Amino acid sequence: MDTKHTIGWNLRSLRVERGLSQERLALEAGIDRSYVGRVERGEENVTVATLEAFANVLSVRVVALFAEVDPKSGRPEPLRSGRKPKNAK
Repeated sequence: MDTKHTIGWNLRSLRVERGLSQERLALEAGIDRSYVGRVERGEENVTVATLEAFANVLSVRVVALFAEVDPKSGRPEPLRSGRKPKNAK
C-alpha cells in the first residue's frame, strides 16, 4: 500500500472510530468535505498543514495517520447514514 492510501485508510479508521462523518471532520478541520473523501480514497497528496488539522480534530499525533496497515484487515466500515437518534428522556 502506498503512503497516500495508508494515510487515507488510517484517516477513515480514526474518523469512524470517533463517530465523525466526513462532513463533521471537514467542518472542524476547515477543509472541504469532498477533499476529505478524496484523501480517504488515497487520491490526494496531503500537505503537512492538512495532516495537522486532521490530527487535531481526531485528537491524535500526525504519526498515527502513517501507521502501517495490516494487509489482511478489511476496509474500515462506514458510519451508519442518517441522523443520530435523540436520547430518550
